[in-house]
Amino acid sequence: MQLLKEQKWIGTPVNDLLFILSPPFFCLLLIGVFPEIFSEDNEVSTFQWVVLVLLIDVAHVYSTIFRTYFDKDVFTKHKLMLVNTPVICFIAGVILYEFDALTFWRVLAYIAVFHFIRQQYGFLRIYSRNEKSILSQKADTVLIYAATVYPIIYWHLSGDRTFEWFIKGDFIIYKQPEILLDVLTWCYIAIILIYLIKEIYISVINRHINIPKNLLIAGTLLSWYAGIVYYNGDLTFTLLNVVSHGIPYMALIWFYGRKKKKLGVFSGNTINSWTFGSFGLVLFIVIIFILAYTEEGLWDSLVWKSRKEVFFLFKFLPMLTDKNILAFIVPLLALPQLTHYVIDGFIWKIKNDTYSWKETTLS
Repeated sequence: MQLLKEQKWIGTPVNDLLFILSPPFFCLLLIGVFPEIFSEDNEVSTFQWVVLVLLIDVAHVYSTIFRTYFDKDVFTKHKLMLVNTPVICFIAGVILYEFDALTFWRVLAYIAVFHFIRQQYGFLRIYSRNEKSILSQKADTVLIYAATVYPIIYWHLSGDRTFEWFIKGDFIIYKQPEILLDVLTWCYIAIILIYLIKEIYISVINRHINIPKNLLIAGTLLSWYAGIVYYNGDLTFTLLNVVSHGIPYMALIWFYGRKKKKLGVFSGNTINSWTFGSFGLVLFIVIIFILAYTEEGLWDSLVWKSRKEVFFLFKFLPMLTDKNILAFIVPLLALPQLTHYVIDGFIWKIKNDTYSWKETTLS
């Protein structure tokens, strides 16, 4: 336990291990214990879709509002960015969709990939915030990008994946000779080996192991490689991709909000004051679940018509087929997601943030 206390955590050791660092390992355990469920032929069932996509993937997008629009202090200081971002994203979305629907989804997919990659880099920077060696930090950075970018490149060059990011054809597949993939694979392995040698050397010299950082890197390596390269199933990819990204993000929002609440930042009867109180976790979950259900209900009723049994409350809405109408509706429905991707690239970089974890933990 003393070794755990010596680490630099975001929340508490238990909370970080459970909600930020363990999700990819938990997913891999499930896949190993129930291989018949995660076979390549199995598609994502309605129940699995509700749990993974609706309640984690879509819901985590809405958790951002507690860090931005519901946070009076943040919204006041950064009102211009928070108001203009969705407006600009919507206009850009309409223009893209009017030009070509597939182009719209393709751009959204690549922005999403960038967002997923940068989240891992962000966690890496947090967990290595007290490490002084610039060379070591650069090696860490190279590895975290290799862990995430290599599987994506493999996906683009192999051309034989049975899953998509959003819709069929959203990635530009350019199948190459196997020798190119072999070269990239050996570079990927070399980067991992260099990191291991570096980390062993530093740990021996400093007599200290950065446990959370190494667990984060290990989880990232395993989940991205297993979900995209090693396995080739839609359910496996969805599980590893969604859980490893969504759960840690929601936990990060919760830890941050709890710290501000304990410091007495949320004054009065504001939503954040209630949400991050002693029994606010239920409210936090209920709010993001309702928003996620509403959004997906509109998607299913107006655009997809694929899960009527889940979104029966929206059955009175007609399916839209007119391209000119869809050019406004689709970007509008995708707006929370796109806004989340863009704003998330700024909110954790805000300078002079008294409530960040530069020197302390969010406990």
